[in-house]
Amino acid sequence: MELAQIGEQLRQDAVSVVFLNVLLQQIGLPVPAVPTLLLAGSLALGNHALAGILAAAVLASVAADWLWYWAGKRFGYRVLSGLCKLSINPASCVSQTEARFVRWGLPSLVVAKFIPGFSTVAPPIAGTLRMNPVGFLAASAVGAALWAGLAILAGRLMRDEVQAVMDILERNAAAALLVLITGIVVWLGWKFRQKARFRLNCAMTHISPEQLRAALDGPEPPLLLDLRGPAMIAENGPLAGARVAEHDFLEAAVDGWPKNAPIVTLCACPEDASAIQAARHLLGAGFLSVKPLKGGYEAWMALNRPAGIDHAGTATG
Repeated sequence: MELAQIGEQLRQDAVSVVFLNVLLQQIGLPVPAVPTLLLAGSLALGNHALAGILAAAVLASVAADWLWYWAGKRFGYRVLSGLCKLSINPASCVSQTEARFVRWGLPSLVVAKFIPGFSTVAPPIAGTLRMNPVGFLAASAVGAALWAGLAILAGRLMRDEVQAVMDILERNAAAALLVLITGIVVWLGWKFRQKARFRLNCAMTHISPEQLRAALDGPEPPLLLDLRGPAMIAENGPLAGARVAEHDFLEAAVDGWPKNAPIVTLCACPEDASAIQAARHLLGAGFLSVKPLKGGYEAWMALNRPAGIDHAGTATG
């Protein structure tokens, strides 16, 4: 189908096309919606058509957000953990985003659509934390209206430029396709290079759960930093004897701890991503012995639960 035909099809079915495109993108599929919104805005005939396109985009976005909210409320931290595992770059672990979400509160949902990655994880975090559903839906709708409205308005204001670009692409369809494919390949290559670099950074000394248990029972127990997100801590409880820490406030978490005393970082994310990042940050800050826990929270609980030991590694009676 030629681009002119695609444009005409979009003009006739703009509401349904925009709704489906935005819904799929907000659910989490790699389907960009902003180009469709720009094009739909440039092709719309009159304010009534623009209002219909905006309403479709907002409705689709809020519907997707509500599905994620419900999933977070129903399945808890497992949803967030699953999103983290699907990330090409495990270093962008959801716990960091979650901590910022909790700190910013409801207004974070308004700006979520403008922050890559945050748009997908914010709704399930809100559900996991049992945010008021009325407030959630209101903030989600306002954020969607701002995000989609700006894109549609930009398309409307730049309709001549958008149409000129479409004409150029139609005349050079083969070249445009090649550029698109090249761009996708370069983007994927960059992402996988990030993953490879992270794996190289993972090549640091870890501490095993067995070693941590022995150290906690020893004469100089390490400081255990719990880097799990607030939703998981609320769901599963804190680790007794550990300090809750956030990446943005690591210095506050280790305040008063001697530089030469051992520290262990623990997270609940793929490949111990957050724990490794925190350990490297603290080593760079001058602490001499910082090790991430191998296997993180799951490995620690797997070791301790069968033996009747509480979260901190202390025998229970």
